[in-house]
Amino acid sequence: MKKTIITIGRQFGSGGVLVANELGKRLGFPVYDNELITKAAADSGFAKEFFARSDEKKNIFSLAGLFGIESNNYMSNSKLFEIQCETIRRIAAAGPAIIVGRCADYVLREREDILSVFLTSPLEARADRVMHRDGLSYEEALEKIARKDAAREEYYNYYTFGNWGVASTYDLCIDSSVLGIKGTADIILDIIKRAGNDEE
Repeated sequence: MKKTIITIGRQFGSGGVLVANELGKRLGFPVYDNELITKAAADSGFAKEFFARSDEKKNIFSLAGLFGIESNNYMSNSKLFEIQCETIRRIAAAGPAIIVGRCADYVLREREDILSVFLTSPLEARADRVMHRDGLSYEEALEKIARKDAAREEYYNYYTFGNWGVASTYDLCIDSSVLGIKGTADIILDIIKRAGNDEE
């Protein structure tokens, strides 16, 4: 079975989006990260701000509150997650794609054309990337990494009843600091070819 859908889970600062974009460039596959939020918003009719504020975070938002209106009506993240799941399924059904985060590996778990990848990296390497990318001090980078990873873990475990970042959850786990972004993409491409994407 050819692997035409690649899902990428990642620790914050491990270069998940960079690897996804490198794969997208080499394979000619579209990459969905923040774009997925915009697409989910367009598909649902809700403003993309609803999805941006709930992105990989588990909490509840007041729809009216975003517009400064007092209301007892709430849309839970569960509903937003449900809308996002439908968008992910439509993306997968439409053809080749690379999807970063958003529990895509779980949402598409019954498909046979998926390669689920999780990227990790030592804390020091991630802190260095976040420092340079976001213009933060080392301490600020560590704090941001801890906050982001905790939110992603809670979000994934809550909606999937699984274990974020645990090797048995994914087809392939890679330390992206060993070979860098391009080298990590090389490994994933090799696995894809071995799984049947090689045209011989």
